[in-house]
Amino acid sequence: MFQGESIEVLPLQDGLVELRFDRGGEAINKLDARTVDEFRQATERIATSPEVRGVLVTSAKDVFIVGADITEFGATFQQEEAQIASGVRASNELFNAFEDLKVPSVVAINGFALGGVLELAMLAPLRVMADAAQVGVPEVKLGLFPGFGGTVRLSRLAGLATAIDWVANGKPAKAPAALAAGVVDEVTGADALRERALALLQRAVRGEIDWQSAQQRKRAPVALSAQEAGALVEAARTQVAARSGRHQPAAVIALEMMAEAAGRDRAGALDLESAAFGRVAKTQAAASLVQAFLNDQALKKLYKRHAREGRPVKQAAVLGAGIMGGGIAYTSALRGTPVRMKDIAQPQLDLGMAEAGKQLAKQVKNGRLAQAKADAIQASIVPQLDETGFDAVDCVVEAVVENLEVKRKVLAALERSVKPGTVIASNTSSLRIDDIAQPLARPEDFVGMHFFNPVPVMQLVEVIQGAKTSNAAVSTAVGYAVAMGKTPIVVKDCPGFLVNRILTPYINAFVQLVADGADFEAVDRAMEAFGWPMGPAYLQDVVGMDVGSHVGDVIAAGYPQRMPTIDRNAVKAMVAAKRYGQKNGAGFYRYENDPTGRPRKSAAPEAHALVATLQPQGRRDFADAEIVERMMLPMVVEAAHALEDGVVATPAELDMALLLGVGFPAYAGGALKYADWLGLDRLVALCDKHAALGAPYAPTARMREMAARKLRYYPV
Repeated sequence: MFQGESIEVLPLQDGLVELRFDRGGEAINKLDARTVDEFRQATERIATSPEVRGVLVTSAKDVFIVGADITEFGATFQQEEAQIASGVRASNELFNAFEDLKVPSVVAINGFALGGVLELAMLAPLRVMADAAQVGVPEVKLGLFPGFGGTVRLSRLAGLATAIDWVANGKPAKAPAALAAGVVDEVTGADALRERALALLQRAVRGEIDWQSAQQRKRAPVALSAQEAGALVEAARTQVAARSGRHQPAAVIALEMMAEAAGRDRAGALDLESAAFGRVAKTQAAASLVQAFLNDQALKKLYKRHAREGRPVKQAAVLGAGIMGGGIAYTSALRGTPVRMKDIAQPQLDLGMAEAGKQLAKQVKNGRLAQAKADAIQASIVPQLDETGFDAVDCVVEAVVENLEVKRKVLAALERSVKPGTVIASNTSSLRIDDIAQPLARPEDFVGMHFFNPVPVMQLVEVIQGAKTSNAAVSTAVGYAVAMGKTPIVVKDCPGFLVNRILTPYINAFVQLVADGADFEAVDRAMEAFGWPMGPAYLQDVVGMDVGSHVGDVIAAGYPQRMPTIDRNAVKAMVAAKRYGQKNGAGFYRYENDPTGRPRKSAAPEAHALVATLQPQGRRDFADAEIVERMMLPMVVEAAHALEDGVVATPAELDMALLLGVGFPAYAGGALKYADWLGLDRLVALCDKHAALGAPYAPTARMREMAARKLRYYPV
């Protein structure tokens, strides 16, 4: 009846047809422009075929449809707001045509039906869902909301309250929740899905089910007064705004639009949805979050290639226990790679095992692990005071003290305990891999694996390739990081590697601001309002002032022109006063544990008094905009230097590292995406405005060239 590259319409018995999604030559279906056009053609063919009495919609793949093709969003989002809204509204007319068919239809949902796929499924009057499948509208995670009628139809199927919850949270719903919400009509086992869906369709064709009323309900206004709809939105607004913040407005825009659209018929509601979608598509959050999604997808392909080229790590070891070593061992064992954990001190081994046990206990308490499984994982971590069994491991992660001579001595001895080809990885945060490797006989097997603290929480692992590190060692380390559930980014060896190198000018800018008279609490407030999870003063307290100061000094020594010594340094003054931050209860702020044992921050007048001694001209008030400029510009400039130096291969890797490693504001997308959003011409102008502050604010020649030629770091 119809045969396309992604969709076919096949005749069944008794006037029924099957509209099957089956993308040729690929393992998955996706809702890209080609598929949508074929859906239009298939709908037209069905509508003009009088012999058709009902339509069964299925997928030939294991997952119904994986979702929209996000790679197509970039070009669309470059259009003007009105043009985007018009295009979305035109697509809705295409979807309406299927909803308005004169015959019943049933969608059989296997696997996932998320975003535009659920929007498509809601066109039918009836839906049957496999018991292991999930449905939902996760667009808010991309800074968007459903734009193909999803907010309109979900409000009428599940009720406005449920629709608001689903759209604002973006979380997928399992089959029982979808059934209870009225989003699907039946749930069944995967093996019986097609049979049950076909039976439901046959009942609708025989008139045993009033499918026309189901369709009419989706065309009519929601059965709520304007006051009731408004009350629902107001009840949700505060919670949604607190969760998403002012920089990610999609959820709040969706709420307001849905309340108004509830009182309109389908046409009026779709008009409102399309217009609001055009508005949200032009926000910085949408541009950045979509780019971050694309970056993540590109990097996953890269990881897979690396993993294939490396050796699988079947048995690992950690050298150096404590909190860090225990966190690495736990993360490895949790994902199925057993670990030998060695330290020269029994108390450190005990601390490492206690850390692993604490993390496993959390998993059990949260219902993610059975106690027996947790016990087995704990047993797969073997604490030891010697190198027994190290000759059988595939990778050793060194996590001893951050001291060059100590690391050299420990690693030279370790090299003699492992077989050739075993990858030795240093979890250094600031020491160069080439410097550490100097005494090693097999530097080709030596690589950096910089885990971020706390290891069980932080996704990023920097995999550092030294001058003599083999590609095989890099690929093995990447594969091991992936096996641990981490996101590896391969970086070239240089002082500070990538993330800490780019973060150091940011911290230096904070120190200079304070020396120039800024209130450190005002700087924290401004940067948190900008979107950082914590301001720079608070960040130093959390990291530990002594640790942060030492690492900063090591990195800055590698870039003396752009990271010069700063007189009247507040961080060093805190260290000298033994105010190290959370670790001893006193830093820029005071800390006392709350009833749950977590440190609670409060103002510290003595810290302000100490800082006042570093401000001979007294306190100055800085506008938030100036604080943001002075803090962010050196970071972007250093990111540009790192990319131009070849520390990473692509803007995607650099920005993803910042998002995962330091909590760079997600709505801004990373340093280079942020530069694109500002525009290189504006960015360079801002740098020139602050030129008196010195080299940290000096754009590279390449940045000036890009500004002059209106170039970007990303294609769109």
